[in-house]
Amino acid sequence: MSRLSIWLLSLFFPLVAGAQVNFGYFSYDEVLHSMPEYTMVEQNLNDLRTQYDAELKRAEDDFNKKYEEFLEGQKDYAPVILQKRQSELQELMTRNIAFKAEAQRLLAQATDDAFRPLREKILDAVEHVGEEKGLAFVLNTDGGTLPYINPLMGTNVTELVKELLK
Repeated sequence: MSRLSIWLLSLFFPLVAGAQVNFGYFSYDEVLHSMPEYTMVEQNLNDLRTQYDAELKRAEDDFNKKYEEFLEGQKDYAPVILQKRQSELQELMTRNIAFKAEAQRLLAQATDDAFRPLREKILDAVEHVGEEKGLAFVLNTDGGTLPYINPLMGTNVTELVKELLK
């Protein structure tokens, strides 16, 4: 991301050096967290995360119980039964690991899906503000890629974007 920002700035540098270019900047995170929908999206994702965590805990408890039973009875089992129980435990552990990976994938997908409409709204609002203010471009100040912006040469449009999204 930072290399892209530097590259973009290097493209615009000759423009800035030759003429006054109006640009804007804003904090994407500040705008996102100020949106009314943000709290609801976060709550829904937390609820989903809680459901997955509860299922993972249940599966882990089930495995631990069966493993303890196995340890307690292993000296009394016939070799074939011992082997069968070991296979069952291995299969249960493999399924639990697969479920955990799938849950992480599904949570990541749900997060992306839940935030996509908010990202689109932000980008639309930034575009609207940029056009309205006649800005050549609008930069995102998050992530430390822009350590300094001269406020006399650029316009902080964070509040304008936030207002547009209310």
